[in-house]
Amino acid sequence: MEQLSATLAAIASPQRMLILAELQGGRVHVSELARRVGMSRALLYMHLAKLEASGFITTSLELSPEGTALKHVALAPFSLTVTIDTIAEAVAHATVANQQGETP
Repeated sequence: MEQLSATLAAIASPQRMLILAELQGGRVHVSELARRVGMSRALLYMHLAKLEASGFITTSLELSPEGTALKHVALAPFSLTVTIDTIAEAVAHATVANQQGETP
């Protein structure tokens, strides 16, 4: 249940949906992405961390011709389908884990 909640929370933000939509056009440098979505790099990095932790994006460091490290962001292949069965399964797993004293 925790994983499903985290995944849904990661994509529920309008700012993160904007980032994902912008990345549909292909891989982009963080500074360019910040300009395109109209947010500071610091705020963008916070959103990118949540998206990456949930598997929606990937990041990579590359060296520019001048020798500076450039961080690029790309969409990761994903498909998200949430049905009542998905939710019920997550709740059942969490219930069993709680009864066994585990962390779901």
